[in-house]
Amino acid sequence: MSATQKITPFLWFDNNAEEAVNFYVSIFADAKILNLSRYPEEVPDLGGKAMSIVFQLEGQKFMALNGGPQFKFTEAISLLVDCTSQEEVDNLWDKLIADGGEPGRCAWLKDKFGLSWQIVPRQLGELMGDSDPQKSQRVMQAMLQMSKIDIAGLQAAYDGTD
Repeated sequence: MSATQKITPFLWFDNNAEEAVNFYVSIFADAKILNLSRYPEEVPDLGGKAMSIVFQLEGQKFMALNGGPQFKFTEAISLLVDCTSQEEVDNLWDKLIADGGEPGRCAWLKDKFGLSWQIVPRQLGELMGDSDPQKSQRVMQAMLQMSKIDIAGLQAAYDGTD
């Protein structure tokens, strides 16, 4: 029996939820649209457009809404992606900042829809969590200088060879 997800992140878009969801689903290997409801044709300016979309990325369910221009995304909330390799970091980073996204500092970026993401290699937590405070501090200092995280750079800082 599969567990039911009790909490689902709800993403409010102005009028491009379907474009955003299709973008996200194209980026992640394990991704799909689960349900899409459209505004009735008689609704002015919105008839036939997506109203809400339930979708899944890497086993996590989300809901998107075309709700209008009242609310915008901020960096106060982001989606953290746990990556297992530099190749995965590079791939997701490049795809998420494509066509108008913005790189940030320390693994953060904003995609072209304004949604904030953290593309974090698992090794960052492992190296920063080392019991040797000098090693973990060197890793922290290296990370603070990075935009997209470079695992080899973190490892060099950890080893004291940077």
